[in-house]
Amino acid sequence: MEKSILHFNDVCVGVFDKLIAEFYKTPTDIAGFVSNITEELHRWGIMLIQETLEGMDQMIRESGKWKSSWVIEKQPKEPNKKLTTSLGTVCFRKTLFTNKKTGEMCYLLDRIMGIEKHERITEDAIAKLLEEAVQTSYRRGGEAASIMDVLTKQTVKNIIHDLDFPQGWSKPKEKKIVDYLYIEADEDHISLQYRDKKGDLTKSPKGRKNNGAITKLIYVHEGIAPDAPMSKRHHLINPHFFSRTAQGCSNEELWDTVYRYLDENYDLEKVKKVYVSSDGGGWIVGGMRRIAGVIHLLDQYHLEEHLSSLADHMLDDAAEVRAELHRILCKGTRQAFIEYVWELQGYLSELDKVKRFEESRDYILKNWSAAKYRLKKTDGVVGSSTEGHVSHVLSSRMSTAALGWSLKGADKMAQLRAYYLNGGDMLELTRYQKEEMPVAVGGEYQDYISPRRIIKKSKDADHDLNRYYDRAQAHLSIDVKKKLYFQSHIWTDI
Repeated sequence: MEKSILHFNDVCVGVFDKLIAEFYKTPTDIAGFVSNITEELHRWGIMLIQETLEGMDQMIRESGKWKSSWVIEKQPKEPNKKLTTSLGTVCFRKTLFTNKKTGEMCYLLDRIMGIEKHERITEDAIAKLLEEAVQTSYRRGGEAASIMDVLTKQTVKNIIHDLDFPQGWSKPKEKKIVDYLYIEADEDHISLQYRDKKGDLTKSPKGRKNNGAITKLIYVHEGIAPDAPMSKRHHLINPHFFSRTAQGCSNEELWDTVYRYLDENYDLEKVKKVYVSSDGGGWIVGGMRRIAGVIHLLDQYHLEEHLSSLADHMLDDAAEVRAELHRILCKGTRQAFIEYVWELQGYLSELDKVKRFEESRDYILKNWSAAKYRLKKTDGVVGSSTEGHVSHVLSSRMSTAALGWSLKGADKMAQLRAYYLNGGDMLELTRYQKEEMPVAVGGEYQDYISPRRIIKKSKDADHDLNRYYDRAQAHLSIDVKKKLYFQSHIWTDI
């Protein structure tokens, strides 16, 4: 750190003085003044990180702990490692050691820091990348990862394709007690560039490419509430989202995950009713059967769309016809509905509209009970918002623009969107990738130490040095403290 501090005093302060003088000459250019100050601070920050990492490597070499098991294989004179951080790319030197017993070669600094052999991007940069890519694009994710450097779209894609997601969630100390629970489900249709590898899309006999895929969305909530008193806008109460592609996860597995979430977060025995709102799609109806006692509600948007299809050809009388269709659905019978619709069909003047009319009729008859429940709006029934949420959660990122996905990329992005909207922390997700990494074959020296274990170790280690950290802080210099802190890792991890 001494070199970087001296550099700051000898170089940076002089640069700042010059920049300040220039700003006094042209006080209208505050943007240029701020930009130049920021750039200089960034360069100094990179130097500080480099010096800190090389200082840690030097402390490892000077420690006697490694000598019983390791020998120095190579101590470079020039930087031999690059790490892209959220600040910029840091180049630094690190020492290569060889294990006396196994012959394993290892950079002990990497082991203590929790850096994998071929890791080139730090967790903070990956978290920044994910925060942007989940909202906009791979390109912008690469631009956001580091202030002073840009990662390629291919790098961003590779990182997202390799993501693993936690299979659980934060559980309450006590299960919630609510009267009603709501499940809403719908799907988004996306376009594929390829399925598993480029060039594998097939064509139908009519020449149409098999480049379509479905992304499923399910979300659970406790009802709706106004955004503010007297507001006409509403929001969902405690929503939780689940999203996968049809190929990335079986329908049974997806719905079982939803049920597990309900069971672990709510006292289901005290819930009066669980409502499922949907358009009646087969994957949704099939999944509902895995959750006992649910009541199906036809999605408001699709119901009104098909009712309009039955009434619009009545022109000036269309509003009155829709009202009658609503009345029959609420209080009438299937037979009454069939007879009234048959009468309406007699007024169709264009033959090309007959097919659409019959499809709407059959759709409502197929979902008769769900349509009746929707229009009655009793016993806790609230409006549905599946179309809006599909647009917000999936379409806005995955299908509105002319995007093309692979099956794997679409499934990972669907999960990432759900994780993001559930309030997931991207840095925690990045660290999770190393959490479950197994011990490699070959003995204790290949054990991987995850960053979370290291952080916990620095707080909980039983080594004698740790017992005196807090007591020593009032008396020891910063340099001595650094050695005490880092020595605990050296003695624990190598």
